[in-house]
Amino acid sequence: MEVIEIATLKDVAERAGVSTATVSHVINQTRFVSDELKARVYQAMSELHYRPNAIAKSLRRRRTQNIGMIVPDISYPFLAEVARGVEDAGFELGYNVILCDSDGDLHREADYIGLLQEKKVDGIIFVAAGESSSHVQALIEQEMPVVVCDRELPGVEVDTVIADNVGSGHQVTKHLIGLGHHRIGCIAGPRELDISNKRLEGYRQALEEHDIPLSEELVVHGDFRCLGGYQAMGELLALDEPPTAVFACNDLMAIGAICAASQKKLKIPHDVAVIGCDDIALASFTNPSLTTVAQPKHEMGAVAIEMLVERIRDKSKPPTRRLLPTELVLRDSC
Repeated sequence: MEVIEIATLKDVAERAGVSTATVSHVINQTRFVSDELKARVYQAMSELHYRPNAIAKSLRRRRTQNIGMIVPDISYPFLAEVARGVEDAGFELGYNVILCDSDGDLHREADYIGLLQEKKVDGIIFVAAGESSSHVQALIEQEMPVVVCDRELPGVEVDTVIADNVGSGHQVTKHLIGLGHHRIGCIAGPRELDISNKRLEGYRQALEEHDIPLSEELVVHGDFRCLGGYQAMGELLALDEPPTAVFACNDLMAIGAICAASQKKLKIPHDVAVIGCDDIALASFTNPSLTTVAQPKHEMGAVAIEMLVERIRDKSKPPTRRLLPTELVLRDSC
């Protein structure tokens, strides 16, 4: 069996013809070293496949180049795409991402926060499980750099990046009204989530602007999953006067709604129009394909880690809030 020897700092120094101190200064950028000597050191490191000790390096710099990301459900396609944005941008910035799935459980979320602190991460990107304000506030008080992504936490002064959820709800409802619909149902998300309430707010605003009375029976809450959308659509279709169009506050619930309507032998969009929100990859492949609002998922993740790196470098700057625009994507379900 082949034995692979691991090169040491001394090996690099001998190959480059310099002292171990010079190699250390080149790696850690702790003192001026001429370009010629740097080139010799880097060449020796390359030839010997030498990798600096990451733990020792982090202790010297007081940074680990690791950041944590806590999400409530990584199986949700929207959050998977946001996480991919964090990962891609983090790689370019020289950061490793430790991904934690809280499964929407606040106790599990708290356990993961403790784990990430034990691992000495440089900061945490947070997609809140629900009422996570106290968790984030505690981290801020401990001077842990934090960025809240996708969902706002009212009452907490923290760096935040979100999509325009009020605008999304307003945009889709206005689109349905423009198609001639006046009895428009809304399958909202969980009541405790800001993102759900903001999309519902946009829906209400559009109805009011067009002098269409809001009927509370047309608003049903789901859980942002296909089954929740399926069950909510069943409630709406069971009304004495069912809606002619339905705005589901995310694509998974919209897909569940389409399934429920199809089982009732209703044709979409001829009998009932359905529109979603997020534009996950699956939205293009439903039957019919789903009209929806595209959220800047990958961009949101990239912006989140860029904001976190800025916070790591300067913990004293005031918190900032980034609002990213959304875009209506027209397909066949409306």
